Amino acid sequence: MTHSPTPDTLERWASGTRIAPLPTREGLAPPAISFEFFPPKTPALEAQLWTCIERLATLRPNFVSVTYGAGGSTQERTHATVLRIVQETDLTPAAHLTCVGATREAVDDVARRYWEAGVRHIVALRGDAPNGENYVPHPGGYAFAADLVTGLKKVADFEITVAAYPETHPQAASPEADLDNLKRKLDAGATRAISQVFFDNAIFLRFLDRALAAGIKAPIVPGIMPVTNFTQAEKFCAACGTSVPKWMAGMFEGLDDDVETRRMVSAAVAAEQVRLLQANGIDEFHFYTLNRPDLTYAIARILGVKPQPKAA
Repeated sequence: MTHSPTPDTLERWASGTRIAPLPTREGLAPPAISFEFFPPKTPALEAQLWTCIERLATLRPNFVSVTYGAGGSTQERTHATVLRIVQETDLTPAAHLTCVGATREAVDDVARRYWEAGVRHIVALRGDAPNGENYVPHPGGYAFAADLVTGLKKVADFEITVAAYPETHPQAASPEADLDNLKRKLDAGATRAISQVFFDNAIFLRFLDRALAAGIKAPIVPGIMPVTNFTQAEKFCAACGTSVPKWMAGMFEGLDDDVETRRMVSAAVAAEQVRLLQANGIDEFHFYTLNRPDLTYAIARILGVKPQPKAA
């Protein structure tokens, strides 16, 4: 599979054409997909999560990841959710691990527990400090994600995914420094990166161009977030440094009290974004589901991803 721009794509970029036109449906194969869930806080939300997992499992994703709250606040719920996925489904789980607020020994212990339970894939992140505080490395912990990747590789031969920031991490000194940090994470042993959410495909494609020029050859998988509540999405994007195109604001204008239309617009916007990226040589996508199965399922079906029987 191709996760970076194809030679045709690079040639088109060199000629000044950044984005290929939307292709005909017959010209696209269904993409590879993966999903992200967050651990439940209440029994009712746990039931909602498992409805989501059961619904999306039929699409046979490459893997599913389970997030880790700021400051490690959901560590036990994340662990319990991942173990339940291992025990009760045939999905491949990826557990999030962060550097925040823990010693190296504590993080290593969590990693060993995952390995002993059969979890072979970790999403390694620096993580955010709780309550919006500035990040300060734990004096006895892993300082940054590249250090965490190095440590995890010493614990066991995990497959490791890291984060990439097409519009630069808000705390990075510069875009170049941020790209250097991504390369350090991959050189430390990570096998792929998943991007922070973005809505302007040209930004992502230029980021891939810069990554290739920097010698990064590992797959960088686009992170796709279907938007249903535009106001909340704007706040989230402002916090993580993601720009929101004006055309997108116009798509949701006047729909605050029209939930069903918002959902239809969301599905159309996300599906078109993925199809344009496919036309530019990308064929794997990671969906931030927000534990809402129906919308993500509908988008996947629009893209030609159909339910498959369970593996034997």
